[in-house]
Amino acid sequence: MSVLVLASTSPYRRELLARLGLPFQTRSPGVDETAGPGETPAELAARLALAKAESAAGPGEIVIGSDQVASLEGAILRKPGDHETALRQLQACQGKAVDFHTAVAIVEPDAGRGWQAVDHTRVRFASLERAELDAYLRAEEPYDCAGSFKAEGLGIALFSRIESTDPTALMGLPLIWVAATLRAAGLDPLRARPR
Repeated sequence: MSVLVLASTSPYRRELLARLGLPFQTRSPGVDETAGPGETPAELAARLALAKAESAAGPGEIVIGSDQVASLEGAILRKPGDHETALRQLQACQGKAVDFHTAVAIVEPDAGRGWQAVDHTRVRFASLERAELDAYLRAEEPYDCAGSFKAEGLGIALFSRIESTDPTALMGLPLIWVAATLRAAGLDPLRARPR
């Protein structure tokens, strides 16, 4: 049986993949995440997901790479890194829609197979006061999250609506697609359960 590898050091992706109950290892992909000239957010996410999977792949492995790119009116929203940057990002999003492109690539080098998908989620932000945004940021400190929030936590209170086909995509890994693709690759999460 192939070894499953998650090409990511993200604790969020690790927690999500663990939901499927399959044993897996994690590995740092070490990929430059700079956008190419004229690259759209969806193209950037797809390219990075594949590059991460391929860079971490070895013999006897099935490797998952993923990347998420958030954009506001076409401009990419990076991970803020600090409180003031996060506050500026959230203020810019008030009353607007932010698009999240979550790309996944699964590669199986030994079989010469690979799969790719990009999930699109649109988050509509409510219109909140600066003090509310500041309080949210102090409560969750989502400075390592694209868009400056954690939807799985208190960040849900920032939104008026989420439009998605997979609720886990916004958190960083679209598990509906991942589970179906791992089944196709021979790693069925439902058959891995003890009886």
